[in-house]
Amino acid sequence: MARAAHLGPRARPSFARVPAGLLVWAAIVCLVMAIPLAYILLRVAESDAGTWDLILRDRTVWLALRSIGLVAAVTAGAIGLGVPLAWLTVRTDMPLRKVWAVLVALPLVIPSYVGAFALISAFGPSGMLNRVTGIEGLPTIGGFAGSFAALTLFTYPYVYLIVAAGVRGLDPSLEEAARGLGRSRLSTFTGVTIPLLRPFIASGGLLVALYTLHDFGAVSLMRFPVFTQAIYLQYRGAFDRTPAAVLSLMLVCLALVILVMEVRARGRARYHRVGSGTAKIAGRIHLGPWRWAAFAACLLITLIAFVGPVATIAFWLARGAARGGEVRLTWAAAGASMGISALGASVALVAALPIALLTARYGSKAASFARYVSYSGYALPGIVVALGFVFFASNYASWIYQSIPLVVLAYVVLFLPQASEPLQSSLLQVGPRIAEAGRALGSGRRRVFVRLEAPLISRGALAAWALVFLTAMKELPATLLLRPTGFETLATRIWTGATAGLYSKAAGPALILLAICAIPLYVLARRVEARDLEVRVEK
Repeated sequence: MARAAHLGPRARPSFARVPAGLLVWAAIVCLVMAIPLAYILLRVAESDAGTWDLILRDRTVWLALRSIGLVAAVTAGAIGLGVPLAWLTVRTDMPLRKVWAVLVALPLVIPSYVGAFALISAFGPSGMLNRVTGIEGLPTIGGFAGSFAALTLFTYPYVYLIVAAGVRGLDPSLEEAARGLGRSRLSTFTGVTIPLLRPFIASGGLLVALYTLHDFGAVSLMRFPVFTQAIYLQYRGAFDRTPAAVLSLMLVCLALVILVMEVRARGRARYHRVGSGTAKIAGRIHLGPWRWAAFAACLLITLIAFVGPVATIAFWLARGAARGGEVRLTWAAAGASMGISALGASVALVAALPIALLTARYGSKAASFARYVSYSGYALPGIVVALGFVFFASNYASWIYQSIPLVVLAYVVLFLPQASEPLQSSLLQVGPRIAEAGRALGSGRRRVFVRLEAPLISRGALAAWALVFLTAMKELPATLLLRPTGFETLATRIWTGATAGLYSKAAGPALILLAICAIPLYVLARRVEARDLEVRVEK
């Protein structure tokens, strides 16, 4: 009789010797990822004792506590929204389930700084709601509450998309066994389903935590002081950038702590199916009268996290047009954004594969080290990563300075975890015996991976590419500093208009950005909804 997913200690694969080609591939990726970190260490090495006193100042301690508190709150909020939404849209008979599977993911297309601006401009004495409804005394939003709301509403789709892919790949045998033993539906969900989804929840939570740690736009507009804002002010306002490098190093240390916590949360279990036979397709769970409550919850979240910000942007666009102002729809910038984001996502996917393979297949110290190094850039503000590449290019590779390849490399450093986490979670569900069987039949490692394993992780690869593409479309600081002269993206156009207070001019590029990002997100949601993936079975 077939046994369902095994949750015991993860066994070492019989092919435990890491291929030399994979090690070289991962080493090259780590060298590129380490460029900004090397820049920080070089700056820190030049510091004197007075600079290190910065760490012990009261303001620095408060910045650390604020950053940690915001990361913890946003991560918990994103998991609290993303996991139930994934379960409702995949496993239940909620009305219009397939429609909500796309709609609840749409807030991912909204940049955090655009979302924060939408929240700020919608509330308050002179906000959009006041102008439209005439209601006085509407509450303003800002500080910790505003930052928490903006970041949670526009990052929970990271958790939702990754967990939804995991829910679709689960074998329901364990759930059916638990129900057959008399456990309630809620007890089965918390005691069986959630543990099986632990690597997916940990992956999504990690992306949200690191995104929150390095976010600059939302916290700046909400006027909530954290590390990223202090680093930006140090770089922009001080001739000596060494104190900013010290703060950046502290940010990297916080990121390492988050990584260690994620590894512990993930555990050392394996989540692929063991035993003979084929995995069953999970049936729909009937919610009964709760179907419409779930429908209302999805509707409310979509209205707050997507319809509201889009309506605010459209309001400013219409207001500018009504006043006779110039409404610019920058299609050239749109083409530039799509081209460079697609290139960055493709390179990031190739770079993430060796890190994901090392982590999922070979649980060694070298694999852990490569993973930590690959995540260092994601914890840094875009301006720090950009300055690291400026230093590298101007001193060692002047031919690449202010070029498209340099911007692409910065995207890879900034967003590699968004590619490696979905890949790693997918690899964890592919049992090592599939590769062993291929090797036993005389096929080489590369052929086994291409013919057997790659099709099984295609859903995770698609999610990885889409996540990096969407985030690269919204990236601002690195693009501003590294782009070639005259190269404009939608993000740079939005920021130029917003910082100058010309919200009507920023609204046009913002709407184009949302429309473009919605297309791959829709394709992604529809693709993972379809059951065109081979069942993952280990005999």
